[in-house]
Amino acid sequence: MKVLVTGGAGYIGSHTVVLLIEAGYDVVVFDNFCNASIESIRRVEKIVGEEITVIEGDIRNREDLHQVFNAHKIDAVIHFAGLKAVGESVEEPLKYYDNNVNGTAVLCEVMAEYNCKSIVFSSSATVYGDPHTTPITEDFPLSATNPYGRSKLFVEEILRDVYLANNEWKVVLLRYFNPVGAHKSGTIGEDPNGIPNNLMPFITQTAVGKRDVLSVFGDDYDTVDGTGVRDYIHVVDLADGHVKALDKIKNFTKVMTINLGTGKGYSVLEMVKAFEKASGKKVPYQIAPRRAGDIATCFADPSYAKKILDWEATKGIDEMCEDSWKWQRRNPDGF
Repeated sequence: MKVLVTGGAGYIGSHTVVLLIEAGYDVVVFDNFCNASIESIRRVEKIVGEEITVIEGDIRNREDLHQVFNAHKIDAVIHFAGLKAVGESVEEPLKYYDNNVNGTAVLCEVMAEYNCKSIVFSSSATVYGDPHTTPITEDFPLSATNPYGRSKLFVEEILRDVYLANNEWKVVLLRYFNPVGAHKSGTIGEDPNGIPNNLMPFITQTAVGKRDVLSVFGDDYDTVDGTGVRDYIHVVDLADGHVKALDKIKNFTKVMTINLGTGKGYSVLEMVKAFEKASGKKVPYQIAPRRAGDIATCFADPSYAKKILDWEATKGIDEMCEDSWKWQRRNPDGF
């Protein structure tokens, strides 16, 4: 099976490309490199021992997509390409709706032109908004607290409508929680442009000396130590969830919505302590005011993924921290 991976040079995309190739899939990477580096693909090539087809282009550009589909008989798409900074989405909502929502609509139209009707979409637990309880199951009410989350929610609805219009489509919506970690080789990992959006790069950059202090946003939540609790999942486990979804996509007779998480939440300070243990480095931190839109606790009920995909997270917090540190230590300035 030949798979187009949009956003395949990014953090989650590159790790997924590794596992897809190791599983025997033929992969084409499509990326505009606005938040990724071609170096990540070069390193993936070293990991898997083969050359990877890479096409630079934008999902909003039909000519770019036609170039891909004319040159390759694509059987399925794993769709990662999207902007993902919550803060930026609040400041520039139209940018997010254009790239994430309009881009997906264009992608689906071109896929249909070439009779490619299988898509695994990179969604997010942000579509649950502020959940009324935890753990979060797939049938929870949907809402979003920022334009980034709404863009994911809108794309989910678009893909459901595409299926309703033509049930030949095979659609899997993977809602994942908080990816952390890196490939065990330490050669690929999370390399955010500018200020990171996620906790772990802040921790690792502080440990390696790129940042003086970690800001912990809020210590007055109703949690074990007052700091926010999240479901952190190793990026390799997450990538494996995409491979499992692709393995089974032909069997699905409806739109499949699946959480990818560990089912366990850790607070910010618990993550800091775990990282200090794994790295032997002290991570100085300071308490800062809560951020608008942040919630107290968010973690998955992953039982449906186990039932439907025969998938479950296998890597714990220690391995997440060890692999994150190995990546950062070997690549203090990223790619």
